[in-house]
Amino acid sequence: MTKEDLCITIPSFFKCPISLDLMQSPVSLCTGITYDRSTIQRWLDNGNDTCPATMQLLHTKHFIPNRTLHSLIQIWSDSVHRRFEPPGSTPKDRLLQAIEDVFDSHTANRFDSLVEVLRFAEDSDENRAFLAKIDGFVGKLVRFLCNVDAGVTGSVQFENLENVIRVFGLLLDKIKDRERLNYSNLKEFNCLDSLLLVLRQGSSDSRIASVRVLEFIAVDSESKILMVEKEGLVTELLNSVSDPLLIETSLSTLVAISAPRRNKVKLVNLGVVKMASRFLSESNSSVSATEKVLKLVEMASSTKEGRTEMCCGDAACIAAILSKAMKVSKAATERAVTTLWSVCYLFGDGMAVEAVVKANGLGKILLLMQTNCSSQVRQMCVDLLKILRVNAKSCIPSYITNSAHIMPF
Repeated sequence: MTKEDLCITIPSFFKCPISLDLMQSPVSLCTGITYDRSTIQRWLDNGNDTCPATMQLLHTKHFIPNRTLHSLIQIWSDSVHRRFEPPGSTPKDRLLQAIEDVFDSHTANRFDSLVEVLRFAEDSDENRAFLAKIDGFVGKLVRFLCNVDAGVTGSVQFENLENVIRVFGLLLDKIKDRERLNYSNLKEFNCLDSLLLVLRQGSSDSRIASVRVLEFIAVDSESKILMVEKEGLVTELLNSVSDPLLIETSLSTLVAISAPRRNKVKLVNLGVVKMASRFLSESNSSVSATEKVLKLVEMASSTKEGRTEMCCGDAACIAAILSKAMKVSKAATERAVTTLWSVCYLFGDGMAVEAVVKANGLGKILLLMQTNCSSQVRQMCVDLLKILRVNAKSCIPSYITNSAHIMPF
């Protein structure tokens, strides 16, 4: 819908300063001036390094979405649409027409229609269930992801890609019959290209949705292996763990794709142990995130490469794992103890044993045995005490704990 079609006047502050058209995706430069995303991207892609409106030199070419202005434009556009709707048109009719327009590459208002569908999905749980039940809708979302050119950065098409992924992410919990999805399409490299592109360059909401979709498609060994082999994908997920908005979803996805043995080795080689060591050394992590990270190190400890990295590559890793063995949760305790038992007892790594002793592991394990831990954890603690026994004798005189009376030697 344009001003020529409706014979109305567009508010001046809704117009892009360059094109003078209604802004579809307003973004702000570091100068504070807002432009339409596609227009300012073309300006910057042409080699310009100034703000078009002020001609100030840009110290950064990055821009951020102006969501407040975007909402105002959408409210204004909706009011215009309502004034010109055909008589007898129902909200359901308008939604179905919008969905049809989204997947019609020849439709001029494709972007507006997609925004309308996204807003409908965001409004309520019932709306999301309704969309998920529309025959062929989810399949169309999948095909859209698989047919997007990965070189769309900064264009309206990229904004469309972000919104499609956001819609898909909102519907994941409502897709009941998963086997009806064409997983061969989901596992296409170009689909992963689209998800990776948004994960790297999208807004916070679209990045979260992208990671959720990645976790959703990690349903079998084939898809998990394909995802790990996709260049740059695991690295981006590991980097995303440092983003407070992406911690939980990124860790869940990493856990989901770590099952195949070849994936475990690849994850270790790409730095999962280093990430885990840094993460566990922090004291302000959530219980859920800590449990997921400990699940990853437990996975890594089942491989020779993982144990080598823990004991030789990162000296602080074993101490960090030990620090989370208590006062987090039962799941965290079990995963931490299992990892320590694997590297110290099952595989008898001397450097790991020494690291546990230096971190007062003997005292912590003795205290842990007095808690309400499972029989399996208690038996692993007994095994650990056996292997730590010789190494700990040299430090017994300085060992101070209220539980010293239960020392088994």
